[in-house]
Order: sequence, then structure tokens, then C-alpha cells
Amino acid sequence: MFAPLPAPAEMSGWDRAAVALGLPELLLMENASREALHALTEETPVRGKRVLLFMGGGNNGGDAVCLARHLHDAGADVLVLHSRPLGSYRGVAKKHLWLALHCGVTLAPAAGWPGRFRDTPWDVGAGIAVCERGGPDIVVDGLLGTGFSGTLRPLETKLVGHINALAQRAFVFSLDIPSGLSGMTGRPCPVAVRAHATVTFEAAKPGLVLPEAAPYTGRLHVRPIGIPAVVRREHPASFQMVLPEIIEAFPQAAPGWHKGAAGSVLIVGGSEGLTGAPHLAARAALRSGAGLVSVAAPHGLCRDIKADCPDIMTRSLGPEGGVRWAPSLLEDVQGFLPQCRALVLGPGIGRDPETAAFVQVLLACPSRPFAVVDADALHALAVRPEALSSLRACDVLTPHPGEAATLLHTTPARVQADRFEALAGLQRLAPSVWVLKGAGTLIGTEGRPMTLAPYAEPNLAVGGSGDVLAGCLGTLMAQTAAYPSEACERSSHLAACLAVHLHARAGALLRERFPQRGNTATDIAETLPRARAEGAGHGA
Repeated sequence: MFAPLPAPAEMSGWDRAAVALGLPELLLMENASREALHALTEETPVRGKRVLLFMGGGNNGGDAVCLARHLHDAGADVLVLHSRPLGSYRGVAKKHLWLALHCGVTLAPAAGWPGRFRDTPWDVGAGIAVCERGGPDIVVDGLLGTGFSGTLRPLETKLVGHINALAQRAFVFSLDIPSGLSGMTGRPCPVAVRAHATVTFEAAKPGLVLPEAAPYTGRLHVRPIGIPAVVRREHPASFQMVLPEIIEAFPQAAPGWHKGAAGSVLIVGGSEGLTGAPHLAARAALRSGAGLVSVAAPHGLCRDIKADCPDIMTRSLGPEGGVRWAPSLLEDVQGFLPQCRALVLGPGIGRDPETAAFVQVLLACPSRPFAVVDADALHALAVRPEALSSLRACDVLTPHPGEAATLLHTTPARVQADRFEALAGLQRLAPSVWVLKGAGTLIGTEGRPMTLAPYAEPNLAVGGSGDVLAGCLGTLMAQTAAYPSEACERSSHLAACLAVHLHARAGALLRERFPQRGNTATDIAETLPRARAEGAGHGA
């Protein structure tokens, strides 16, 4: 269900631990280069092709020169351009360098390229334009690996620019990570190679699978190089990625299910002008498979929330015609809490001071079930931070970057600049499950790796989409809460991952129907059954 995403420093630790166990580092580099060859030949033929390889100064350069030897033996015409003097290479990179030389691989300084190759088969023409005499068919980027940090040096910046210009006519293939790309943020520093494909070794790194990295990585190949499983167990990665196989963890309907066993969800929300939000959350909860869904709201809002949908039950709170929230409404809500297994608090609930007070007393209610805290209920936590102490490990909070910024007393831009740190900051506020929404949604649970859902679906960027996710999450929390063998925080974490995956899958299906967008949040909710069925292999 999850794939480990070691940070660059953790990946280096895996290498060291494998060597400490007795695996020769020379063998690990040989394995990496062989896997790179296999990945490259899956992408494009190599026999008879001109392959230009760029060799950096570290182990990534060692991978490049080792791959050059395999390409040479496979019948390719190979030239390796090294960014450092040959005498400066050390360790296993030096050993593979000299092995390549003895096997007939041609090397030359990168600093002289492309000018010194005029009127040769490697001439790429003035300004890196297409040259009739040839030029490379394949370019292999081995300048910098995932250990790169800071900014590119002048020679590297120049080479990255030339490689990107060559991409118009040659196939560009990056080793481990496109040079210049951060292994943590997935952003260029300040520029990066734009590869057609990238091979990374043993496990992807966080920056490689973030949506913003896609224009640089191209197709991503993750290949094993022989790191023993014991190393991965004893040195767990701090991050992990949701895999499509997570669909197998969806609660399966049993023949004996009744509407209560299928999940009962209570949605608490709505205010004047915002009655659509709880309606969307309720519709999504039903379309996600809940058996019973009710919306609790002040009496005067219930008609608009129901919106002539007979499937959504409403629970009127307070006096007839009332439209405002107040702590006094808790007594009415408490009467409905024993009937539900999950609570969704916040869609459209508004930001009045009395509303924040109501949110605080409801969260403190000892009889409440698992809670999804969303939308303006998050704003209530920001204005009444003492309410954070009422949150439990099994609760799930779902801020978008703006709501996260309010909770963290910062700006949305700063949240987006380092989403991992933003999620860590949210986790310090309360030991609950946090879902930082957006492209590349992050899920954080105390004691578990930070989880990345590597999805970016433009059709989900529409008002009400977050309400749909909240309702979907409410259903999955209600259903996974029925697993007595699971700790509540584990079941809530799983429910959060499942909901994010299902929501993204619905967005992907809508992209097929609305390739230029134009879908509504209602369309997202109505697509959830198909998304769940197709993911489980049951067809449309």
C-alpha cells in the first residue's frame, strides 16, 4: 500500500549500512548501472546510437561512467564528458572510471563541450541547434545526484542549459535525479535538467514524486540495487508514498451489512449562504458508501441544506427558524451522537465568534465519535487554540494551505514553499491525523512516516471539492472504525489515505469527461462510486 521515500541523507545511510553488512560498494554501483541500462533500453534502443554521458564528481558520476561501459559493450557509440579532472575521482567512482577506460570508453573534459567537438560526429551545431553531421541520439545526465543541495555552479548551470537544448532532438535520461533538482522539494536550484525519463535507485526520494517535479523527471523508473531488507527495516524512511494498491484496503461490503453497519455519519455544518457545503459533504458520504448520513444544523438552515434530496436526513437544532450556532446547541447535538460512528465538523459552518465557541464545546464532548475537522471548524481552532487540547489521536484535520497558514500564523506562500515543514508544524499543534491538502497531499500521523499522495488533478480545483473529500473521509472513518484490531489512529490514518486516493481517482475520471475542466463539486461526489469500483477492479 505504501512505498518508502527515504530522504537523500537516509538513502546515503542505506548505502552505508549495506556496505557495513558486507556488500561491496563497487557491487552496488555496478547494480545501479545495470538497472539504469535496463530502464534506458525500455525507453529507447541503444545499439548503434550515439550516447553522450555527463559524469559529475560524486557517485552519480560513477554510475554514469559505469553505465557508459555497459552501453559501449551493447554496441552504442559512447562519449563521456567529465566535469572534474580525472585525477580527482576517488573511491568506487575512480575504480569504475579506470575500468571503463580499459574497456575502450572514450572520455573528454566537459568544460570543452560543445566547442571543441566542431566538425566531429558529436558536433551539435551552433547554439546547440540540430546538426546535419549527427550529434547525440541519447544524452545521459549523471552530473549530480540526490545529495545535491544549494545552487548549481557556473559550469553545471551551463551544462544543464545545453542538455535541455539538446532535448529537442535527443532522448534525455537522468540518473538518480535530474541534475539541479532538489531531492526534498522537487524544485530546481535554480535550473534543472528536463529529462524524458529518470531512473532512481532502490527507492524514490520525496522530491522525485512531488507533482512539481514531473516536468523534470519525465517517466520515473524505480529500480532495486540490492539493499537488504534488514537495512530498510532497521533504518526506516521518514516519508512514504501512497501506492495504487491501497485500493485493496477499502472496507469490503459484507452480505449481512445493514445501513448502520455500512457506516453512519453525522455532518455538523452550514450557515447563511453556505448551505451547499454540508449538502455536498453529505452527498459525498453517501456516494462513498455510507449507510446513513445526517446533517445537523440550526433549524432555519435545514431546508436549504436538504435541497429536496430525500437521501440526506437533517437534524434540526435550536428554535424554529434559527440560523445561528451557539454552545447551547450542544445539548441537541448530543442526542444524535450515539447514532453515528463518525462526525464531520465544519463544512460551511461559518466564522462567527459563537460558532467558534460551539466548535470548542463539541470537540470537548466526551461522547463524540471520531471527528473530521474541516473548513471553518479549523478557523475556530485558530481563534480558540485552547480547543486543540480536545483533539484526539483518531481525529483527522484537513486544512488547505490557507487554513494551514492561519493555524500556523504564517502565509499560504510559506506553507507552499515547504509543505513538509508546514505539516510538521501542524503535527506539533495536536497529535491527530493531519491532511495538508493540495497537489501532492500530505498526511501526517504521530509515530508514522509522513505520507505523500502523489496526485495533482486539476478537475478537483473547484469550490466544494474539499467538502466532498470531508464527506468521503467521514464514510471511510465510519467503516474502518469497525475494525477492532486496529488502533484508532492507525485506522484514521488509513481512512485519510483511502479518502485522498479515492478523491484523486474521481478527479482523474472527470478529466476524461471534462478535459478542459468545467465539472462541479457535485460531479466529483457523483463520480465516487465509479472511482471506488474501478479501483477495486470491478469495472465501470
